[in-house]
Amino acid sequence: MSRYFSLSQLQPYTPGEQPRSRDYIKLNTNENPYPPAPAVRNLLNPSAVADLRLYSDPACRGLKEKLAGLYGLTPEQIFVANGSDDILNFVFWGFPGEKGAVFPDITYGFYKVFAGLHQVPYREIPLRADFSLNPRDYYHQKSLIVIANPNAPTGLALTPGEIQGILDTNQDSLVVIDEAYVDFGAESCYPLLSQYENLLVVRTFSKSRCLAGGRLGYALGNPSVIADLERLKFSTNPYALNRLTLALGEATVAEEAYYQKISRKIQKTRENTEKALKSLGFLVIPSLGNFLFARRPGISGENLYQSLKEKAILVRHFPQERIGEYVRITIGTDEQMEKLTAALEEICHENSPD
Repeated sequence: MSRYFSLSQLQPYTPGEQPRSRDYIKLNTNENPYPPAPAVRNLLNPSAVADLRLYSDPACRGLKEKLAGLYGLTPEQIFVANGSDDILNFVFWGFPGEKGAVFPDITYGFYKVFAGLHQVPYREIPLRADFSLNPRDYYHQKSLIVIANPNAPTGLALTPGEIQGILDTNQDSLVVIDEAYVDFGAESCYPLLSQYENLLVVRTFSKSRCLAGGRLGYALGNPSVIADLERLKFSTNPYALNRLTLALGEATVAEEAYYQKISRKIQKTRENTEKALKSLGFLVIPSLGNFLFARRPGISGENLYQSLKEKAILVRHFPQERIGEYVRITIGTDEQMEKLTAALEEICHENSPD
C-alpha cells in the first residue's frame, strides 16, 4: 500500500442495475430501446469474428476520418476511446487546472470519482433551486471545468451562447462539455471549436447511436489537446478499442439519417410520457435527454423506485441530498412507457390518502 494514497479512500462509481433476468422493463441506465441500424448489425459476420485474431488499429484512422467528415473537422481534432468514460478519465488525469477541477453538485457521478482517483482537488458548484446551471458561476475558475450538457440526471441544458461565456473567461483552462445526451434535443458546442482552443467536446455512441454495449466514445478538440490525449492512451493501452467496435463505429457514422430518426422518435415518446406523468400529479423537470427526472408529492423517491421494481420495472433512484425524492426514468419504446404509466397509476392509487 502506498504511504501517499490508500485505495480504501476511493469512492467508486455505482452503475445502474444490470439484472440477469430479462423479465424487467429496464428504464434505469439510459440505454437506447432501439437496435443499431441494419447495416451496422450486418457487420457481425463470421469474417469479422475471424479477424479478431489480428490487433486493431491503435490510431483508429478509419473511424477518425469518418467522424472528421461528419463534423467538418480534421482527423487530428478527433480522439477515439473505449467509451466516453475513458476520455473523462484521461481528462482528469492529464488536465487538472491550477486550482483543480470544478463541476456541478448534481451531475454525472463519475466526475467526482475520477477527481478522487487522480487526487485532483475539486469543488462542486451548486445548481440553482430549479436545478438549472448558472453559467456565471463558472467564470474565471482557473480550474478544469467539466459540464454535462444536457446535464444528468436532470436533462437541463445550456445553449452554446451561454457556454461561450465560460470559454471566454477561462482561456487558460480546459473546458470539457460532456454531450452524451445532446442528440435528444439540445444544441452541440462543436461549432465553437474554430474559436476556442480550450474547448473539448466529449461524445458517445452509447445513447443516440444504440451501442452502449460496444463501448465507444470520442472527443472533438484542438489538435494539441487531442495529441495529449493520444499520449495518455499510448502510455496505457493503445489497443483499447477492438476491431469489431471500430468497424461498428465506422458503419454507424454512415447511417446518420437512421439515428436522427430514432432520436426524433425518442423525443416524441419523451413528450408523451411527460404529459402522462403530469396527469398523474408528477412534477417533471423539462428534459433534453433520453430520460425524465420526476417526483410525485406524497410518495418518496425510494418508494417509487421499490414499487416499480416490484412490478418488474427498473428506474434509477439517487438517494443524495436535494434529489432523493426524484426518480430518473429512461425513455423506452411507446409500449414500455405505456406499461410504466399504468404501473405508476396503480402506485399512485395505492398511496392515495383516500
